[in-house]
Amino acid sequence: MRSHFFAYISRMRFIQRWALMRNTAPENVQEHSHQVAVLAHALAVIRSEKFGGTVDPGAVAVAALYHDASEILTGDMPTPIKYDNPAIRSAYKDVEAVAERKLLDMLPEELREAYAPVLTETAPETEQLVKAADKLSAYIKCVEELKAGNMEFREAAAQTRRALEAYGLPEVAYFLETFMDSFSLTLDELK
Repeated sequence: MRSHFFAYISRMRFIQRWALMRNTAPENVQEHSHQVAVLAHALAVIRSEKFGGTVDPGAVAVAALYHDASEILTGDMPTPIKYDNPAIRSAYKDVEAVAERKLLDMLPEELREAYAPVLTETAPETEQLVKAADKLSAYIKCVEELKAGNMEFREAAAQTRRALEAYGLPEVAYFLETFMDSFSLTLDELK
């Protein structure tokens, strides 16, 4: 049996994010997924090392790598549209579930059980950290755009920061306090 699964996964790089905003640095879903995986792994490590958690950072990172895989089939729906109306959000969740199932069905049957947890069913604690890392990635994008002088991201940055703080997660607060200011610096200032 021939499988197209990984050929589809490699097409994540063609799905552009932030479609409604002028960007100084375009971002695609593959780049975003990598950053979310790095951030989710960090949040899981921080939870374990600083706050007594027991979540597996590797499992969280893998879930984050695939968190937007359905967008290969659906495209990236801009956040203001996706979350503006509960009916739209619910319908889009259904579309995402169909796309996730379609991707899973592309795998040889003997591999589906291994990929199902990262494509279709995520443990609540893992999902919480991936969602926080996803929002953190959006905030980093906003900060970097503002650093480049793109004021188009000013309100998005403020809203995203408030959303991150509203999570009430100590590992997110720790990350913001310990690491976030560095994203506003130039390369020379990072030395």
